[in-house]
Amino acid sequence: MKIGKKIAMALLVVFIAMQFYRPKQNQSQGNHTALFLSQTNPPPNVKLILQESCYDCHSNNTQYPWYNNVAPVSYWLANHIKDGKKHLNFSEWENYDAKKKDHKLEEVIEMVEDGEMPMKEYTWTHKESNLTQQQRNEVLVWAKQTRALYQLNQQPQ
Repeated sequence: MKIGKKIAMALLVVFIAMQFYRPKQNQSQGNHTALFLSQTNPPPNVKLILQESCYDCHSNNTQYPWYNNVAPVSYWLANHIKDGKKHLNFSEWENYDAKKKDHKLEEVIEMVEDGEMPMKEYTWTHKESNLTQQQRNEVLVWAKQTRALYQLNQQPQ
């Protein structure tokens, strides 16, 4: 057998094996963002933006597309979600102290202003998550107002 055929067969075996060993899905029960929402109190339009454009990668509950059932895409998505949650996890908001919450909101502002979030790779397949300039401005106004509240709470009394 030629070396090319051997490599192709090995790749096919790996591809088939990957279909049976998938990464654990990022899913949880209940209202995993309730504390975040109650503490930051986003207006309904911003709440909807967060749900459609942020939670899949930045919470403990992802709504997976059909193509997540095919490896290696499932591994690629799992890596993106893991990385997103490492930077900000709305489901873990209660575990952040006031200083960290302030910093996370600062990062939200920076990423939205720079157009880095939501990521282009995400908006390609989730058209509803593509933010207009007005939606970006709404998120920025909310994040800046909320951040100011956390900064006030950090002031020495």
